[in-house]
Amino acid sequence: MSHSHEMSFWEKYVFSTDHKVIGLQYLFTGLFMAAIGGFFVYVFRMQLAFPGISVPGYGEVTPLAYNSLVTNHGTIMIFWFAMPVLIAAFGNILIPLMIGCDDMVFPRINRLSYQIFLLSAIILIASFFVPNGGFGGAWTSYPPLSANPEYNATPLGAPMWLIAVALEFVAFLLGGINFITTLMNARAPGMTMYRIPIVLWMIVIASILFMCSVGPLIAGAVMLLFDQTLGTSFYNPAGGGDPLLWQHLFWFFGHPEVYVVLLPAMGIVAEIMATMARKKLFGYKTILYSVIATGILSFVVWAHHQFIAGIDPRMANLFTVTTLLISVPIAELCFVYIATLYGGSITFNTPMLWALSFMVEFLIGGITGIFLGASGVDIFFHDTYFVVAHFHYTFVPIAIIGFYAGITYWFPKIFGKMLSDRLGKIHFWGTIIPFNFIFIPLFLLGTAGQHRRIWDFSNYSDLATPELFNLRVIATVSLILMILFQFVFVYNFIKSLRSKEKAPKNPWDANTLEWTADSPPPHGNWPELPEKVYRGPYEFSHPDRESDYWPQDEPGPDPADPDYQPRNS
Repeated sequence: MSHSHEMSFWEKYVFSTDHKVIGLQYLFTGLFMAAIGGFFVYVFRMQLAFPGISVPGYGEVTPLAYNSLVTNHGTIMIFWFAMPVLIAAFGNILIPLMIGCDDMVFPRINRLSYQIFLLSAIILIASFFVPNGGFGGAWTSYPPLSANPEYNATPLGAPMWLIAVALEFVAFLLGGINFITTLMNARAPGMTMYRIPIVLWMIVIASILFMCSVGPLIAGAVMLLFDQTLGTSFYNPAGGGDPLLWQHLFWFFGHPEVYVVLLPAMGIVAEIMATMARKKLFGYKTILYSVIATGILSFVVWAHHQFIAGIDPRMANLFTVTTLLISVPIAELCFVYIATLYGGSITFNTPMLWALSFMVEFLIGGITGIFLGASGVDIFFHDTYFVVAHFHYTFVPIAIIGFYAGITYWFPKIFGKMLSDRLGKIHFWGTIIPFNFIFIPLFLLGTAGQHRRIWDFSNYSDLATPELFNLRVIATVSLILMILFQFVFVYNFIKSLRSKEKAPKNPWDANTLEWTADSPPPHGNWPELPEKVYRGPYEFSHPDRESDYWPQDEPGPDPADPDYQPRNS
């Protein structure tokens, strides 16, 4: 039986150890940081489309400010939005609820994890207000640009950025330990390994990937901090160092990082597709093993980011092969999802639209990634806007579309209210259409040879043509439209929270355990924890049932049991 007691405001909302409250803290902090990152991209895209003008709401964009805006936009959207929202927020909220326990195994470590994360966000924001502003050496922070204050011109912003990133990593290491331990040790009776909802496997495998990949980068970051502040020469050739060492350490972490944020988003999409198609998730074990294979392969692809860094051509060939090879399990996952939809009775509500769009947009990112994985083509496209467009066709589906899919699906459970489906669809189309009009022009700009780290293209005659100028304007206007439509979501969010109508326990008729708790779940989640789990999470449209769903905790035979005999067979 769970234990609950009356708590003060500070205990309940600020210093809480409740996994749901900590999940919400991560969620709202991540959204706040996303608003900052979104403002940054608005400012530097205005500079790119209309160089030299005073940007409304910001003012003149100097070269130094441009570098800082681009650097921190990338850093924030990956480390302070995608990771905290997709892994920490959804992981904290969903793991105990979906496995039938009352909280994380280490609730105080969980709280400490968020507090360290919040401290990292505060340090990063504070770096914008020191002399010369925030770090401007790109989110990849390649030395010697990042290591020498004379080059990046941000003597305080650079070390603060590095300290903030290091603290953020510490927070996620602590959170990952909790996720793995809780999933392995706190499952309800009968919740076997193959009855765990696939989204939880994705979150936990992502946590393991992060823990295995981040160590070398932390060591590299300490050396970079010493180069910045103590004058050491780990990355300085004049002192015997090697700047390429940082590239190896960074991308050994950086490429698995793509899958760290991809996997939770793919898990969210899988849950929504099975529920909204009223079909069993096709190939549960295939998905699980494909994800494990993806995780292993992600550690042997990092050097495709260094094809123009003087890498031995024989090694380039090796990393071309491993990079192309990793597309096999990812493609397999996509086909499995399509098989889940095939023949289903699909409901095209807001969560399902986000889930379907995730597949379409991510496929564009995956296909264009094949060009960059081949060393011969990558040499031409390297550091052009083709890379930027590919990168965003990968990360926007993961971070933004994955988030919207998840929040619109679990909103009734988290907040106890229903979002407006009509407003949700307006927001969906108002996001998806401009998104494509931002990045399709960037593919064209990249093939024209536009480099991505130039403050003012009017200084380069080959890039200052009217055709390329028009493409930049289309991308920038589309971005502004996309940002404006996010206010529809904010309005829908607030309007729904203020509504007096409560959401039912299980509005989607889903099977997983979280839908058996009240909406929103109280402290401890259930008055009595689920006694037993009888079957997997995706028993939809079963011929033995009058209703088309079969909750995991409802007593009855297990269709996966070899001795099971269908009543209607």
